[in-house]
Amino acid sequence: MSKTRILAIDPGSRVTGFAIIDVDKGKNQYVDSGCIRLPDGELSVRLKAIFTGVSTLLDKHQPDEFAIEEVFLAKNANSALKLGQARGAAIVAAAMQGLAVNEYAARRVKQSVVGNGNADKSQVQSMVTLLLGLSSTPQADAADALAIALCHANTRTSGGLEYGVGKRAGRSSKRWSEQDVRKAL
Repeated sequence: MSKTRILAIDPGSRVTGFAIIDVDKGKNQYVDSGCIRLPDGELSVRLKAIFTGVSTLLDKHQPDEFAIEEVFLAKNANSALKLGQARGAAIVAAAMQGLAVNEYAARRVKQSVVGNGNADKSQVQSMVTLLLGLSSTPQADAADALAIALCHANTRTSGGLEYGVGKRAGRSSKRWSEQDVRKAL
């Protein structure tokens, strides 16, 4: 099995976290992480910034696989809608590059990385720092993206992901093909 590069996105309408890791023979190696800081103003301008930022990351790092956090139900419907639109901008960027989209629920990501689906942000930051041997603790949004990347790496190597099959029984993950995204548009 050769090295696989994963780009993971923690979408947000103000800050979008990103992470790139390599998986080689079952070992996860940190490549890059950070945040796409979105400008103030109209939502359309922020969505364009997400699309452009993710497209730039795709061009620069040439990932083999793409993972993103699923939308969760928030107390504020308007916030959930904006989050869904932010996710959409990132998903379209990945689909335009021909990458399938792997989605993971926040609880599943936390369970995979911390061992507790209710873990807080500081626990996620500590565990990704430990698991990837980082010299410093990443910012919260970047740490969340790193956790998504690690969850995807763990899922793909443990057989929890079946390519081309979408949602599996008892698991909250989906894999979207470019055709699925085009149909949804």
